[in-house]
Amino acid sequence: MALDGFAERDVADGVPHAWVRLGAVGEAIRLLHEAGVEELCFAGKVRRPSLLELRPDARAAAFFAKVGLRALGDDGLMKAVVAGFEAEGFRVVGPDVVLAALLASEGPLGSIGPDATAQADIARGVAVVRALGALDVGQAAVVQQGMVLAVEAIEHTDALLARSGSLRREGPGGVLVKCAKPGQERRADLPTIGPNTVTLAHAAGLRGIAIEAGATLIVDRQAVAAEADRLGLFVIAVPVPP
Repeated sequence: MALDGFAERDVADGVPHAWVRLGAVGEAIRLLHEAGVEELCFAGKVRRPSLLELRPDARAAAFFAKVGLRALGDDGLMKAVVAGFEAEGFRVVGPDVVLAALLASEGPLGSIGPDATAQADIARGVAVVRALGALDVGQAAVVQQGMVLAVEAIEHTDALLARSGSLRREGPGGVLVKCAKPGQERRADLPTIGPNTVTLAHAAGLRGIAIEAGATLIVDRQAVAAEADRLGLFVIAVPVPP
């Protein structure tokens, strides 16, 4: 099931599929049941729309009236969405269960590692991102020489990197840090990086990327490592204490 306006147009080529708009919850549930679907796995990026853009049908309107859309951060909203689908009889499965090999294991990707300055920025970034996550705000921050250049809010990581490039200071480049939120709903919206994340980090003048081991998805691990080596960046998965 592909979300109109979010999924790439060729994502469902060659497989049974249906297209629905984000606010058509009733239609989505009907189509899933008609297709005999029992399990769901969420994948891909969805920009959080305004209520005007969403145009909720009766099912969606009832859902948002119940959960209070404006009162929820992204993780709170996704927890409510997961619970809503489970109430309809579906089992929601995390992408890290379906494709366990995507989950980051501790250690570097590629041949470059962080030096002492970068390690200090990673530690600072982890503390900042965990604090953001506790408020259900974002999953990423950019830190350079101990200074927090930018934090992720509603814009997602690509836009965060584009913004942080104009904020960089002289000296060794900064580090992008991505971590799951405390109590993260692991079946939806786990932190994710891919080769494009490395490309954008380099364009922003960063020297590396640190992700949470065991809680971050890596799309095309080999390509991420190759792009990091090509551009001279480190990518490392680090343990994050509870």
